[in-house]
Amino acid sequence: MVDCSITTSETAWCPGCGDMNILSTLKQTLLELGKKPHQVLIVGGIGQAAKTAQYINTNGFCGLHGRALPPAIAAKIANKAMTVIVDTGDGDAYGEGGNHFIHNIRRNVDITHFVHNNQIYGLTKGQASPTSDIGHVTSVQPYGSNNIPMNPVLLAITLGAGFVARAFSNDKDTLKEIMLQAINHKGYALVDILQPCVSFNKINTHKWYKNRIYMLDNTYDKANKLKAMEKAMEWGDKIPVGVLYEEEKPHFTDKLDFLRDGKPLVDKGIDLYKISGFMNEFK
Repeated sequence: MVDCSITTSETAWCPGCGDMNILSTLKQTLLELGKKPHQVLIVGGIGQAAKTAQYINTNGFCGLHGRALPPAIAAKIANKAMTVIVDTGDGDAYGEGGNHFIHNIRRNVDITHFVHNNQIYGLTKGQASPTSDIGHVTSVQPYGSNNIPMNPVLLAITLGAGFVARAFSNDKDTLKEIMLQAINHKGYALVDILQPCVSFNKINTHKWYKNRIYMLDNTYDKANKLKAMEKAMEWGDKIPVGVLYEEEKPHFTDKLDFLRDGKPLVDKGIDLYKISGFMNEFK
């Protein structure tokens, strides 16, 4: 099973950082799913959130800034049996990695994407991120951010993502339930996790979130795309959390004959005759 024991290892995260709750909740989620370390791959890019793979006893891969999705996608295509989870921040996922974010939705590869969204660049000392609100003052934007903030859950729904959720790092019970549903979903699953950055974001604090967040109740229809888009656009005095939208649709490996059987590529064997033919073309 995944090792969830408490150790003396220090993290690079500040006391009170939402990343810690996300890490502990992810461990509990994988335990509840009965996953063993060799069955899970956690991929990160660059940033505080991307360090998650370093603090959990599973397979891990640390990529370049904004480049967590490509190796995660490749790993899932190569080994369909592997549970592949991407842990990145809002800058890593939506800024430097925005192009990969968009096109993986189109491919619908069966991976789970947890984005630690603190609305700031926490690793590189507090610049405005793609999700920072207009007017957010930072050391680099002393007159406030002038850019329209990105709405990642609305974008994902409109692009056709099959699972889109918003969660809050301090509500660990709800976060675990959403993580369970996201990992079990067949296809690309996005969970945008709102979290405080206690060092560089003095606006979107624990209190700020708690005064605004509310949970979607049992009457909410997560199959209604128009309603999901409406909920995705709620931001300000009220912010809904929960599974905003879910739809089952064919995912990438089910669309290709040679991947549909689910066998890892390494077990499929090699047709030396075909390979020699390709190589001969380069002589």
